[in-house]
Amino acid sequence: MRLIATFLLAAAALPAATYMALDQAIPHAEAATSTSTAHALYEQQCQSCHGANRLGGAGPALLPESLGRIKRAEVRQVIEQGRPASQMAAYGAVLDAAQIDALVDYLYTPSAVPPTWSDADLRASQRIFADVATLPATPQHGADPLNLFVVVEAGNHQVRILDGDHFEELAKFKSHFALHGGPKFSPDGRFVYFASRDGWVSVYDLHNLTMVAEVRAGLNTRNLAISNDGRWALVGNYLPGELVVLDARDLSLVKRIPATGLDGVTSRVSAVYTAPPRDSFVVALKDVQEVWELSYAGTPDFVPRRIQAKDFLDDFSFTPDYRQLLATSRKAQGGQVIDLDSGRALTDIPLPGMPHLGSGIYWQRDGKWVFATPNVSQGLISVLDMQTWELIKEIPTEGPGFFMRSHENSKYAWTDVFFGPNNDAIHLIDKQSLEVAHTLRPVPGKNAAHVEFTRDGKHLLLSVWDTDGALLVLESDTLKEVKRIPMNKPSGKYNVGNKIGFVEGTSH
Repeated sequence: MRLIATFLLAAAALPAATYMALDQAIPHAEAATSTSTAHALYEQQCQSCHGANRLGGAGPALLPESLGRIKRAEVRQVIEQGRPASQMAAYGAVLDAAQIDALVDYLYTPSAVPPTWSDADLRASQRIFADVATLPATPQHGADPLNLFVVVEAGNHQVRILDGDHFEELAKFKSHFALHGGPKFSPDGRFVYFASRDGWVSVYDLHNLTMVAEVRAGLNTRNLAISNDGRWALVGNYLPGELVVLDARDLSLVKRIPATGLDGVTSRVSAVYTAPPRDSFVVALKDVQEVWELSYAGTPDFVPRRIQAKDFLDDFSFTPDYRQLLATSRKAQGGQVIDLDSGRALTDIPLPGMPHLGSGIYWQRDGKWVFATPNVSQGLISVLDMQTWELIKEIPTEGPGFFMRSHENSKYAWTDVFFGPNNDAIHLIDKQSLEVAHTLRPVPGKNAAHVEFTRDGKHLLLSVWDTDGALLVLESDTLKEVKRIPMNKPSGKYNVGNKIGFVEGTSH
């Protein structure tokens, strides 16, 4: 059961319609009236996505500690009706009212053994696979190290490394379950870092094509960020609600920081990103109305600087100069702009539906910066003036979208139609006229999602998100397909040079 605590799995997340599709009828069980029966219901319907003991997996943890401010009535409604524009299907035709009530009671019942993850647990989980000091410091392959692609193949729980010049596979290795779609890189591009939903953090050496180390930083993890000096990794957890600072070289524990607000409430961590010009990490909290900035300049103590927000914040994007952030805000019904220098919330930006600001991109139009965001509940792209934060235009699309990408050498912003009957479509928006210039259907009837450009912007990779899916290589100017690489639900793919350069049109 893809339930409740988040309407999508992030950044990065794993793109898909459903993790456990209801394409086969589930037998109608007898009424559940006891904890043991409710537990059996959970195992049958929910465990594959939300994990044994409700600790989270592909879906979030389902414990009283992680459900936080979500009311029982809302939980019941989501189980019964599903959640639009998300990966949670409706179970009203599968479970009767008594079963749903029993399941809700079960989710709000504390675990017999409260979930904990101590310093000792974390340190004991650390595994070192290679001594970096003994490995060659230069690439041991013939590919351009800054034009490699790291591809998360969600269907097979594995990662594939591609040469971005010839689109040939250099390596393939198994990942942890429910790998977050957005890996992060060391500033020189040599190391790539992964975080899985069940808390595992791994570091892989792209020069030597070998795994270096891994550690379980928590029980349910949101995402991670790497400092721009390559020294620190910061992990944001849902469970326990905290930040974990790791040494980026071997993932050893440096510090744990409870995500506790000034009001004493412990929060889940919504998002963690690095702000390179500021030499800092920026953190949004899900259950506390605060944004944190943690400096890593010099010899850091990682004591957060607290900035009051006007609402609880989810994912966010930065302005090009990293002075301001644009965050999803439920109160604003769209976005909230926060100035990091002054520590003030500047303005709300009312946007319809559910804008996916963490996937928004910016570019220059008529000499001015504009920001565009897809919308996960309505078929439109919102384009904002980044000086006045006024809405410039709403661009209609064939359905709600999740990912938006471009490149400084591309005249188009590419956005998918991720949800609904037209999810096989990709729109190409002219970045100057703000009109849909082309609509592609790379594989009719199959979900097309998430593009990423090569370092020079001449080609791009596009995911066909299906068990019998593929990674398509297209020429960015002619839109001609030049290669098709079969894959099982390829989700995110990330170009090393674009990511470490934080280039225009890619995600942070």
